[in-house]
Amino acid sequence: MNGTRVGNRVIGAQSPVTVGWENVPKVVGGPVKQFVFTWFQPAVLFALIAFWYYAPNSIAKASTAIGIGIGFKALLLALEWVNPRFDSWRLTWKEACTDLFYVGLGYTLLRIVDGYVGSDAVAEYLQDAMHWDKLTWFMTLPLLVQAFLISFTFDFGQYWMHRGMHNFHPLWLTHAPHHYITQLNINKGAVGNPVELFLIGLGVGGFFDFLPRAALLAGTLGLAVGTYQHVNVRFNSPRWWRFLFNTTEHHSVHHSQDFEASRSNYSGTWIVIDRMFGTCVDGEAELLGMEGGRRMSIQETMVYPFAEGWKSFKQRAGRLGRSDGDEAMAVPAE
Repeated sequence: MNGTRVGNRVIGAQSPVTVGWENVPKVVGGPVKQFVFTWFQPAVLFALIAFWYYAPNSIAKASTAIGIGIGFKALLLALEWVNPRFDSWRLTWKEACTDLFYVGLGYTLLRIVDGYVGSDAVAEYLQDAMHWDKLTWFMTLPLLVQAFLISFTFDFGQYWMHRGMHNFHPLWLTHAPHHYITQLNINKGAVGNPVELFLIGLGVGGFFDFLPRAALLAGTLGLAVGTYQHVNVRFNSPRWWRFLFNTTEHHSVHHSQDFEASRSNYSGTWIVIDRMFGTCVDGEAELLGMEGGRRMSIQETMVYPFAEGWKSFKQRAGRLGRSDGDEAMAVPAE
């Protein structure tokens, strides 16, 4: 048998995927650089948790979270130039302008739609329909426990949504454009068809009436962990971090040009969920994308699910028509 067996899949010998943490390159540099890029991720996570835990109510609000998110991404953008994971992923002006379109779309149209779906009226209807008032005990739990459960519950739902997108053709049509990206950088998480970006953001966690502080703490976990999925920075992540959380390495495997390898690492924050269901592949990949690394245009990305869906519908209708015609010809004339 050629290739490397990972769980129930075999990654071919010619695969562009490097399997196993022991084969992933480490940060090259002096002791200060080694220290910074080993402990940067845990330090940021614990600092943000402490901020949201102790911050006064006057600043513990969504607008502050948005500001922190923008500042954090700006910092990671700078780190991409200081210590890139791969030179081939360096941001070009063409990539930057394209990414800016998707980022703008995410902060305008998708925010409006998500705001409606997550509105108090919709949340209240769902809670009443499913009798979620029985879960009021949740509000009595310690704040950090609430935050962890919100984060894990949301990511658990996202895991199955993401996995479904790779195994159910109609959902795959919405997700496929995101897999045409050929590099990872700080803004690549925003690249994709709006339908897919809306669906992947859904999770059962958003429909509970959580304390705002607990929700902000849960959002911090997503920001300080999930953001690294699409960054071009070389980190020496601690072993416990790689075991619990999704990393750039994990997500590069998910975007690799190896089909079998790409059917892995579906979670957004907690890679331990993939470990639970046998879909985790530890390693990394540099060559990303589909069709040999073909870059999809903005126009094609916007229409892809509908154009390909219509094409699939016509092909299916054609096959059914030919099948009915063959059956009719097989019936002897009276």
